Formats: sequence, C-alpha cells, structure tokens
Amino acid sequence: MPRVSAESLEISFDGASEPTLGELLKDFDGGDRKKHSGDDVPTHHILDLTSPADTKPVPFLLSFNNLSYDVVQRRRFGFSRGKPAPVKTLLNDVSGEACDGDIVAVLGASGAGKSTLIDALAGRVSSLRGTVTLNGEKILQTRLLKVISAYVMQDDLLFPMLTVKETLMFASEFRLPRSLSKSKKMERVQTLIDQLGLRNAADTIVGDEGHRGVSGGERRRVSIGIDIIHDPILLFLDEPTSGLDSTNAFMVVQVLKRIARSGSIVIMSIHQPSARVLDLLDRLIILSRGKNVFSGSPTSLPLFLSSFGHPVPEKENITEFALDLVRHLEGSTEGTRELVAFNEKWQQNQPARATPMTTPYQALSLKESITASVSRGKLVSGSTSSNPISMDSVSSYANPPLVETFILAKRYMKNWIRTPELIGTRVATVMVTGLLLATIYWRLDNTPRGAQERMAFFAFGMSTMFYVCADNVPIFLQERYIFLRETTRNAYRTSSYVISHSLVSLPQLLALSIAFAATTFWTVGLSGGLESFLYYCLIIYAGFWSGSSFVTFVSGLVPNIMISFMITIAYLSYCLLLGGFYINRDRIPVYWIWFHYISLLKYPYEAVLINEFDDPSRCFVRGVQVFDGTLLAKVPDAMKVKLLDTLSNSLGTKITESTCLRTGPDLLMQQGVSQLSKWDCLWITLAWGLFFRILFYFSLLFGSKNKRT
Repeated sequence: MPRVSAESLEISFDGASEPTLGELLKDFDGGDRKKHSGDDVPTHHILDLTSPADTKPVPFLLSFNNLSYDVVQRRRFGFSRGKPAPVKTLLNDVSGEACDGDIVAVLGASGAGKSTLIDALAGRVSSLRGTVTLNGEKILQTRLLKVISAYVMQDDLLFPMLTVKETLMFASEFRLPRSLSKSKKMERVQTLIDQLGLRNAADTIVGDEGHRGVSGGERRRVSIGIDIIHDPILLFLDEPTSGLDSTNAFMVVQVLKRIARSGSIVIMSIHQPSARVLDLLDRLIILSRGKNVFSGSPTSLPLFLSSFGHPVPEKENITEFALDLVRHLEGSTEGTRELVAFNEKWQQNQPARATPMTTPYQALSLKESITASVSRGKLVSGSTSSNPISMDSVSSYANPPLVETFILAKRYMKNWIRTPELIGTRVATVMVTGLLLATIYWRLDNTPRGAQERMAFFAFGMSTMFYVCADNVPIFLQERYIFLRETTRNAYRTSSYVISHSLVSLPQLLALSIAFAATTFWTVGLSGGLESFLYYCLIIYAGFWSGSSFVTFVSGLVPNIMISFMITIAYLSYCLLLGGFYINRDRIPVYWIWFHYISLLKYPYEAVLINEFDDPSRCFVRGVQVFDGTLLAKVPDAMKVKLLDTLSNSLGTKITESTCLRTGPDLLMQQGVSQLSKWDCLWITLAWGLFFRILFYFSLLFGSKNKRT
C-alpha cells in the first residue's frame, strides 16, 4: 500500500505558496499519477497503518484545561418553594492533553463523568467552563470542529436493511468531498472495510431484532466506520466496547489503534479494559465524581499507585485494582481528596511530552497543521480550492442541498423497499377498511336514508385515512438518533432531510389513496363518473398527505412514542367531533368554533360532500319520502298522499309523489357546507400538509440539538 508524505507532494508552508486543502485533494485524485507509470500507479492514498515506524512527528495537540460542568437538578413537583434547586457537579477542574497518534481512554465508575468529558471535548456541552484548544486555537462551538472530528455514540444507530458496504457507501457520499470521484469513494469504502475487518460481512445486512444480520462486534465496527469514513483528525467514542465480549472488544480497540496511528487523536470512554486492551492504549484518564485522579500512560499507573502507598499485587489487573481503590476511597470520609492532590503533584514532576511545539512542525498554525495532515493521507471533507480551511471560513457540508436530498431519498427508498411486509400491511389495512365499508354501504340509493348513510360513510372514511397515518409515529422515532448523529456532524442539512422525507412518502400515499378509492367509489354507488372519481382520489391523497404530515410533526416534536400516540389520537378525535359531521357548524358553541376551522377532517369531509351532492338535478327527498324517519313513516302511502295534498293547499304549492323536496345542494346547506368550493377544500388540505412539514422542520432545527445544557 503506497504511503503519502509531505515530501512526495512537495508541499511548502511558507507564505502565499501554501496550498489549500482542496488543491491537496485534487492532487490526490491525479497529481501523483504524473509521477508514476505502468503498474506503479497508486490507486488510493492512505497511510500504511501496518508500518508506523516512519510516521512523521505529530502535528496536533489537543489540550483541555480546567473543564467544569454543573447541572441543576430539577424537581418534579414544586413542594419546596423558596429553596434553591440542588446543583450536581459532573466535571470539576479536569485538565489533560492528547497528541496526534494517541488513543486516550477515560476510565471511572458509573457516574464518574466519563461520557460527560467525552461530550465536553466533542463540543456537545453548551454550558461548559474551561478551554479546549487544538494547537493553541479554541475549537469548541466552531464549524471547523464538526468538519475535522467525529463522535461515535454508545448505541449502534444504523439502518437495519442496508448492507455493511451500502451503509459505509452512503456515509462516504455524505462526508467525503465532492472533488473525489465515485470510484475514489468506493476505494475508500473498500479500504475501510478491510481496516475494520468486515470483508466477510460486507454484503450482509446490518439487521435488527426482526432481521438476522451481522454480529454485535461487527455492528459496532460499522458504527465506528461510518463516523471515520472521512478520516477525521479528532475521534470521540462513548464506550465503544460496551456490551461486547473480550475478543470483540479487543478487535474494536485494535481498529481504533490503527486509526490513531494514521494521524488521528482518538479519545474514548471505557468501563474496564482487559489487559490486552490496556496494552493498546497510550494514555489513561481516571475520573472520580468529576475529578481527575490520574492522567498518564498505562505503564506509569503501577508506579503512581505504588508511590501513593497502594502497590498493585502480582497477577492483578492494573485498571481493576485502580478502580477498586477509587471506589474504596469514595466510600471513605475524606473521599478522593488526597488522591486528587497527589495526582496534581505527580503531574508537575512528569517530563514534558513531544508536542507540535517541540517537533519540526513547531510554529505551524492550525490551518497549516491540517494541511500537513491531509498531505499524509487524511481526507477531510468540506473544503474547496476557493474556500481554504480556516477557523472562520470553512464549508460546513460536503454536498449542496439538492445532492443531499437525492442521497437521503435513495437511502430511504432502498431501506423501505426491503421491508415489503410494512408496505403490504399498510395497503392491506386500507383495502380491508375499504372493502368493509363497501360491503356495509353497498350501492346506496338516492333516498333520505341513502343520503344520510352517504354522509356517515364519508365521515368514517375520511377519519380512517387520518387514523391509518398514526403508524407513522414510530417511523421517525426509530430514525431520530440516526438523524441526530448525522446532522450533529454536518453530514447533511435538516432542510434536506425534511424535503427528502416528504418526497419519498408521496408514492406510498398515492398507492394507499388509489387502493381506498378503487374499493369504495363504485361499490358504495358514488355519483359523478370518472371526473368525480379522479377528484375523490385527489382529496383522499391530500387527506393522507396532511395526516401523515401532522403525525410526522408530532413524532419530531415529542420523542416519546406513547406520548406521541396519545397526542395524535386525541387531536384526531377532536377533529372528528368538531369537523362538521356530528354537529353542524352553525350549532358549534362560539367558544369552540375556532377548532372547527383547524380541524384536519373538516376540509376533506366537506370536499367529498360537495363532490357527491353538488348536482342540483339529483333529488334525495321526493314526495312522500318527506315523512321518512318520522312518526308518519308507517302511515299507508294513500294517507301520505292525502297529507301531501293538505300541505299543498296550506303552502299554496302543488306537491305530488314525484315532487323533489330536497336536492343535493339543499343537503349541503343543511350540513352547513356553504363557505368553500371543493377545490378550495383540496388546496387547504394540501396546505395543511405543507404547514405541518414546515413545523416538522422547525421542531428538528430547534428541538434536536443533541447537546447537554
């Protein structure tokens, strides 16, 4: 495997001749090919991780000083008014450093602050006190940190129906620069698969509880792979070995060791490393209730403990002994105060490590160090030749919005197509509901009872569309943390996700609309022919669209599945109650009339009523049918005719058995459907769907920061 060095690219760091990151990446695509011929042409520029002996001196130093972080413990009930809320300290004056090539492990008991420290260094804590610098420049809360770093969560958040290769390929499309060709990205994925030891599982789906896929250790390595696809300079991991057996845990840390030796700084939290894992670590940070009780190399830990007066017994795991000692001290009266003070004195007596300021890379700015790192094979996304890397000017995303939308839609469709049982269940549910309604309301006639049954059919049918959409609640909730992980590191924009999520739902909703309309329109005996059928399909489609948009918004706003379901069902029930079927608009109390106009069911319900009853030539109450549904319904027809004659004389209007007493428009007026046309109802229903999609966007933008406050 070819090595890439600064010399091979003849890079100069002096003045205006310094190359931009985009120019370096351009050189990677083709610059070196000019220097080779025949079989010597390199196919992919990465570091040879198996031969670290010639690695250049480290160009990066991550320093964190006096990090402190407190949280206010909120009370569930306000019974203690006047008393200040208790404050819990998660980090207390923690300092340390990590150099390029280091793999640093943060140890401690549960609640010691391991994950909090990782989050703080990764810029995921908003109220942090202290400083975090890279080569002397502050990087927290900057766009640059998102570009050059990656954060691997503790849970494996992956799409279950994608293969390992597809998962990594989509990650490469999101994170690698557009200057790299498709073939180069594929080469990067293939190389990463080899580095992660996933060659035999490359074409296996990731899987989940319902689908058999890769093993737990392989899944964890895939999770790491999607975050290191762009070869980040800083890699943060929250307990990457959690839940794995010793063999798989060792393999994962081996992968991290290779990543560190390729020119990255790897910082991870780990609960209790085995002796084999400990041999792979370069630095240890042991925390106790937010305080630093040890910071140094694993080889110095026995001497540290011995100097403190607690030598490590023979055949004892060093870290297990150290953590047991810390737990013992935490339970004592003095706590770990003495150990913390001893560690501070110990650190003062330790010799200085090699840093960027003590190597040939001294006096390089952070920008120059990043450029030097790229020259060694690092692939940092988000830079172009016209936009060089700097703290203030850096491209936050690798792709424009349109490309992001296309990639997201392609990934969603691929995952969706591989779950035909979900598609089939939704279509079957709609068709069964349609067939049930068709058999109950079979071929309705144009009688007063037929008109009433038509309205009942429309009310139930329109509400069914919205209730069927409730199954969308868990869909986004399952993807929520994948979305958080990817957007936190600027894989794509929130707007691109919302647009792609909306676009890919349209074909599904069209299939459901046609299925419901085709099974009910002619069987129920709705009128109007083909034109009315097409409008019927459109309004059902608009109803599905607005319903799914509302449910999607709720799932984005409320991350709890049970609460989301309760809000959805409650709101749809209120919409059904005040939508105009159970009570006419003019009978709704004035203090509830506002809800009638925000009812999602109002507009599709009125639309299908107008579509069915707007023909003035259709009669639904003729002659003696006026007595149907009254006490006179059982009177003989001859008597009803005499009653009609009496009414004719009283009203001065001739009323016979064939006289039409109520047309379709009369029924619409009786139901209070007179303010809007059917096309107005269609556009308003579509607009409701768009409105809730916009609300979904803002709920993600402001409510899914994935940060501690």
